[in-house]
Amino acid sequence: QGRFVESGGGLVQPGGSLRLSCAPSGILASAYTMGWFRQAPGKQRDLVASITSGGNTNYADSVKGRFTISRDNAKDTVYLQMNSLKPEDAAVYYCNAVSRTRPVFTSWGQGTQVTVSS
Repeated sequence: QGRFVESGGGLVQPGGSLRLSCAPSGILASAYTMGWFRQAPGKQRDLVASITSGGNTNYADSVKGRFTISRDNAKDTVYLQMNSLKPEDAAVYYCNAVSRTRPVFTSWGQGTQVTVSS
């Protein structure tokens, strides 16, 4: 069962940037498509970005052109660079392995809170 440790969240003003990191354990992350999900209060947890083991990426329409997912297979770490943040990006962000836009593992990390406010 995978375990995930997310970090890098915080409070940022609209238009600002944050870089999230995910350090999976218990799995060889480089063998999986990895993704970042987010969940705002009262809403479902949605996939916002994914990256295959070969580096192909996909993004939700709401974050295209603003967010960039990347991975360092040597460090077994996945990143999410978030630029031009908007108040609607505020959520708890989680990472997980991904299969057909669905999370692979049922266990989630604690997530990292992103707050976008002036």
